[in-house]
Amino acid sequence: MNKKTVVISAIAAAGILMAGGAAWYFLNQGQGNKKDLVVYVDTVENVMDPSGGSGRINRFAGVVETQKQMDIQPGQDRIVKDILVEEGQEVSKGTVLFTYDTEKETDELSKAELELERIANTIQNKAAEIAALEKEKKKASKDAQLDYTMQIQGAQMELKQSEYEQKAKQVEIDKLKQAIENSQVTSQMDGVVKAIRNGEQQMMGEGESRAFMTIIAMGDYRVKGKVNEQNISYLMPGQPVLVRSRVDDEVIWKGTMGEVDMKKPVGDSNGYYSGDPSVQSSSYSFYVELDSSQGLMLGQHVYIEPDYGQEMPKEGIWLDESFILSEEKGEFVWADDGKGKLEKREIQLGEYDQELFRYEITDGLKEEDKITFPEPGIEEGMKTADGQNHQMGLNQPVEMDENFAGGTLEDGMPADGMWENDMPADGMMEDGMPEEPGMDQEAGSEEMTDKGDEQ
Repeated sequence: MNKKTVVISAIAAAGILMAGGAAWYFLNQGQGNKKDLVVYVDTVENVMDPSGGSGRINRFAGVVETQKQMDIQPGQDRIVKDILVEEGQEVSKGTVLFTYDTEKETDELSKAELELERIANTIQNKAAEIAALEKEKKKASKDAQLDYTMQIQGAQMELKQSEYEQKAKQVEIDKLKQAIENSQVTSQMDGVVKAIRNGEQQMMGEGESRAFMTIIAMGDYRVKGKVNEQNISYLMPGQPVLVRSRVDDEVIWKGTMGEVDMKKPVGDSNGYYSGDPSVQSSSYSFYVELDSSQGLMLGQHVYIEPDYGQEMPKEGIWLDESFILSEEKGEFVWADDGKGKLEKREIQLGEYDQELFRYEITDGLKEEDKITFPEPGIEEGMKTADGQNHQMGLNQPVEMDENFAGGTLEDGMPADGMWENDMPADGMMEDGMPEEPGMDQEAGSEEMTDKGDEQ
């Protein structure tokens, strides 16, 4: 073997050793990562609850407000003297709310009446002057008659001017008398005094009236909600909705979804979608017309959710279609094997609910079994653990693979693209964004986002 052959063989051997070492490193590195992976699971019973937990129905927060509102502004150039009601006071139609100061109008009326009397005397004198000039004209010579004619025409012009001033002054007097007579402002409906703004600098809420006084009707309520532009497609005008109490989840009211007010974005300068601060988004108000408002209180905060018939639960096990893997060999779900390991379990399907997008599971699952949502990276034999706040999926989610076939859609995402299983309900802002410390959560979307959305 010559020297050149020995050198080539040595280089080849070194290359093989290096490649083998790299392969061993990455293989073992990958195994080390996989050992750290845990798949969170939740019970079938929790998953089947569509209104909470790991449920599939989006919720939006709302607040109860009145259908009818009366805003009252003082008359132009008028001064409010006495306010006779207080905020929160119930009033009836005809109740005196406040009175005007009429001292200015009274003084102006006295002056106007004196001026009217002066004008009337001027008119009377001018008419007498014209009559005298016409009488003298008849006795005057032909040479002097032209001068009388010019004097009479001048007097007639002055008379017409005085008559015009008389009419204008009478209109002014009538208005002053009317202002004095109408010094009391009364309520035009039964209701409650919501606000009185007596020239004070006050912080105004979004969309709040800036009228001097606001009266709202009682009992005739509707629900106002807020939806983010990212999930506005989940709301359809005319669809039935459920309004659910925040205090007692079993207390509900039924209603109909109205139009989303797209012309007036309420804007969320601090709101971001999917936790990405580089993407700002706006929110829009929508309203729910209630079938009955009995038991609701003005200003009460509630949840709003589409009515898919979830208040009439079906017997048996019904699972959202996005949990089901459809393959040539059959249908499967990812489930805990009862020993803390993940398995792909075969199930049998029954009927399909087209409104809730759910399949009846006739065999293969029990309510106490634990399952997870199919996502890229999960494999049989992985460790399982109970998710906190109904969390499901990998503790270290991997990037979505375009060839992933899990779920019922091509991209592996659930049909609505939003889950409620990753965050507690009180971790959301009014528009469905993660709540920041110190932020108030009152009205808006309460949807939760999936791990895939957080990537």
